[in-house]
Amino acid sequence: MSGPGNGGNEATPQALPRIQIVGQYVKDLSFENPGAPATLTQRPSIDLGVDLQARRRDPENFEVELKLRVTAKAEDKPVFLLELVYAGLFQVQNIPEEILQQVLLIEGPHLIFPFARRIVADVVRDGGMPPLMIEPIDFAGLYRAKTAQSQPSPAPTSPVGVA
Repeated sequence: MSGPGNGGNEATPQALPRIQIVGQYVKDLSFENPGAPATLTQRPSIDLGVDLQARRRDPENFEVELKLRVTAKAEDKPVFLLELVYAGLFQVQNIPEEILQQVLLIEGPHLIFPFARRIVADVVRDGGMPPLMIEPIDFAGLYRAKTAQSQPSPAPTSPVGVA
């Protein structure tokens, strides 16, 4: 029999950490194809930029933005430029404040990335090129790099060979 007299070994459903997608949407989408149709047969080099942001909407709801910028060039000439801001509205419960940003900036984009990836593939295909399938992104690695960047580093005791 389960109840208050069971020694308190069971976690109540309210105490379990939870992140749930309430909705997801395109906030901004831009595609430029300046060289078409001449560039449609070229194999461009691709540069991908990723940025993440999270904002509190109310005590339990947060908006997470996944910003993707894809630049394609061939012979130093632009082939296409795609910018996408894809967002999700997440309901978050029972997640400690000290790890909330980490959860939002790792799990949030991880959950919405497949949908943003499909949009990128479809838009590039609709621009006359083969669909661009973005490789999975290590959001935990991005988070670690961003937090390491924002942490003040102690003064080095010896020169560091970084250019």
